[in-house]
Amino acid sequence: MASEMKGRDFIAITDFTRGELESIFELADSMKKYAKSGLQTLHGKILVTLFFEPSTRTRLSFETAMLRLGGAVTGFADPSYSRVVTGESLADTVRMADSYGNVILLRHKIEGAARLAAEIASIPVINAGDGTQHHPTQTLTDLYTIRNEFGSIDGIRIAILGDLKHTRSASSLCLGLTHYKDVQLYLVSPEELKAKEEVKDYIRGRGMDFIETDNVENVIPEVDVLYVTRLQKERMSDPAEYERVKGSYFITRQMLERAKKGMIIMHHLPRIDEIPIDIDYTPHARYFQQASLGLPVRMALLSKIVE
Repeated sequence: MASEMKGRDFIAITDFTRGELESIFELADSMKKYAKSGLQTLHGKILVTLFFEPSTRTRLSFETAMLRLGGAVTGFADPSYSRVVTGESLADTVRMADSYGNVILLRHKIEGAARLAAEIASIPVINAGDGTQHHPTQTLTDLYTIRNEFGSIDGIRIAILGDLKHTRSASSLCLGLTHYKDVQLYLVSPEELKAKEEVKDYIRGRGMDFIETDNVENVIPEVDVLYVTRLQKERMSDPAEYERVKGSYFITRQMLERAKKGMIIMHHLPRIDEIPIDIDYTPHARYFQQASLGLPVRMALLSKIVE
């Protein structure tokens, strides 16, 4: 299966089959021991990072992953330091990156930008987040965290709380969960921040059960995973929209008194005020471990697709 994935783009979590995802997770298991010491499987290969939007965890974990695999990294984390500011098109930027490296990592505010880049480039393109729907490597990390915690994703009961309209990691996770069996999904949000219809249509079409609600307290006792998202202020075109929904959802230690003993709380990070710091010291918090697991997962992905 590894050879079948060589040279592949990774634009959406639905691009890969369940079997392919599981093969990445199995390799990630073995990559954990190299997360600090490294190895040389991608020596001489170059990752080109094109970040048209800010990133901390995704960019740093991918750069670290490439370095740990013996490869090198070039590119930009701020478009103001590139020729984009002079009007260079995304297509031309991708063409130049294609000539410099062995794999491109792209983040962009416009949905479909990564798919366009993949059509242009001859080397693999990895979507580091575009628009409000796709963030496949965050979903890889999320699914791997659940698998790491419970041993399996099949049969999981999971609530995704917050800004489901604008948060691409939430939308992408909904899509990713459809690879698995007997998943019970709760979509928990204020009315104004409900999941997009195309996301719900997709998961309906895949036969996955989900329930929409605005009451997280009623859902907490039912779930194995509570996945919390932040309010995506930067993706709201109208400042008044942000003001209307600011502070409309959060969790507290008191809410968690009714949670299952083994329930875990995840978050794509960074957080704002939806998870208070005192939650960090409960046995439920897993968001920092979740972020750390992004490194072996991305090492595994790069190892699978870079030729």
